[in-house]
Order: sequence, then C-alpha cells, then structure tokens
Amino acid sequence: MEGYELPAEEKTMITHELLNQEYKPLRLDPRRSHMHELISTMLSHRTNHKDEEKAFYTMMERFGDWEGVMNAPFDDLAEAISTTRYPGQKVPQIQEALRIIKEERGEFSIDFLEDMPVEEALAWLTRLPGVGLKTATLVLLFNFKKPVLPVDTHVFRISQRVGLIGAKVTANKAHDILLGMLPKDALVLFNFHKHLLKHGQLICTWSYPRCEKCVLNGVCNYYNQVRAKGIDRAA
Repeated sequence: MEGYELPAEEKTMITHELLNQEYKPLRLDPRRSHMHELISTMLSHRTNHKDEEKAFYTMMERFGDWEGVMNAPFDDLAEAISTTRYPGQKVPQIQEALRIIKEERGEFSIDFLEDMPVEEALAWLTRLPGVGLKTATLVLLFNFKKPVLPVDTHVFRISQRVGLIGAKVTANKAHDILLGMLPKDALVLFNFHKHLLKHGQLICTWSYPRCEKCVLNGVCNYYNQVRAKGIDRAA
C-alpha cells in the first residue's frame, strides 16, 4: 500500500508528526487576554493579521475601553476598524456581542468559559453575532486550552489535498471529522492547527503548492494523484 492510500486516521497522525518535526512543537500560552482574543478574531475575518491588529489598537485607542466601543457611533467605529474587510458588517456584530456579554455576565468578561464544559462553551460563544465555529474554537483552544480544533482556510485546504477529509466535506463538518482522528489533547490540537496554518502559508499555498518541498508528499493524495502525474500542468 502506498503512503497516500493509508486510512485517513493514520494519515492524520502522520501529518501531525511530520509537521511537528518540520516546524518544531509549540507551547500553548495565551497570546492575549480573553476579550482581546474574541474581538480580534471577529475583526480578523477575511483580513490579514497586520490589518486586524491595526484595527484593534486603533479602536481601543479611539474609544478607550469595551464600554466605549459598545456605545461608539456606527460611522466612527467603522472608520476605526476600516483596515479590516467588511467593517460595516463587523460594527453591529461586535457591539451586539459586547452588549450580550455585559447584560448576561454583568461585566465585559468571558473568563467564566474556563469552567464551562466544551460543548456548552461552544454553544454559548456561537450564540454571539459574528461568532461562528472557527472563532469559537480558536478562542477556546488558544485561551482556555479546551480540546477543540479551529479549521481555518489553510487547515481545510491541506486536509482536503492530503486526503484527511473528503472533497465535499464542509469546513464545519471538517472540525468534527479531524477532531475525531486526533487525540483530545489541547497541545496536540494547537500544534496541528498552527503547523497546518504555517504550512499552508509557506508550502501548500492556494494557487500552486510547492509539492517538491513538501514533507507530506509521501502521504498526499494531491501530490500522488495529480502533481506527480503532471495533471495540474496538462491543462
């Protein structure tokens, strides 16, 4: 049996191990406060990290605190976060999310998620406007070390190309499938996510993956069934 013909569960663990060797294991330490992570991740939708960071710090400098952001005039807040994509959609989502948090918790804090079971925490976060499964899982993994897996565009693309998930699987469904094939260990899941993200940025790019430099080509469906046969160049 060729490497790419192995069962998806086995290939998933091989992928994790190979990328761990390539990019080295990472520590799981929160990079920013819980509320900062939540709101910044909402800002990051369809936006690169540099522009997301600029939007966040411009917003906080201009409005001072979460109360100020929540009560800011629409046009002023939209202008403050204008380095992000679709600021007009994000303004009401962020402000309503802040209102819900303040009304339900009595303060601008999501610290309570620390003690909440995973499924309850996911359900609570995804009730907030503008917070989908990817945002919720990222916050819970990065900040609370919950055993969940954020599936961003890089994780999704590589998982399909390698053959960890099927071609018709949705991003939301991929979360459950991949999670079911990995240890329920926050550190493993964090490294899987971060390493696939980095690999997608550097090697397995959207337009034309650099398969000749890829440590996964021995188990990759795309490489063995398409690239190695020259099919992607035939057109």
